Amino acid sequence: MIGNDIVDLAQSRLESRWSRKGLIEKLFTPTEQQLIKNHNDSEIMVWLLWSMKEAAYKIYNRQTKIREFSPQKLICSLNSLNDTIAFGEVSCLQNKYYTKTVITTENIHTIAVNDFNDLNNTIEIDVKNKQIIKDQFGIPYLKISSSIFKDISISHHGRYEKVVTFQ
Repeated sequence: MIGNDIVDLAQSRLESRWSRKGLIEKLFTPTEQQLIKNHNDSEIMVWLLWSMKEAAYKIYNRQTKIREFSPQKLICSLNSLNDTIAFGEVSCLQNKYYTKTVITTENIHTIAVNDFNDLNNTIEIDVKNKQIIKDQFGIPYLKISSSIFKDISISHHGRYEKVVTFQ
């Protein structure tokens, strides 16, 4: 299964006051709060962790059909991080999701999968002239033929939209 999230950094600067009192404590675990505090750019770390949670949540929602706002149930850890890419894991209850995040000056884009071997088997697709349907839970699929549907994940924020699937 696949999930993704995109954060338009310019848009987030206009809309979000992530540093307001109590918000970080509400959204992030104590360990994640330390990552934010210790990173040389706290804003980037906030959106990196948030996009990891959102991408993993899309898989969790696809698996369970449960929709709930519980960001602290999604626990992030980072395996590697530099200025342009991060690899990590997100745990939610008994589930583990693997993430790859691309960081640019304009946006942060995370792809999550539930099987580590699929992490390098993902692609972005252009959905123009393609049919996307959503099931009764709002979960999107790419319609290939009358009876074949492919898992996709759609994310949009500000100036960006990303649609991802497996090769």
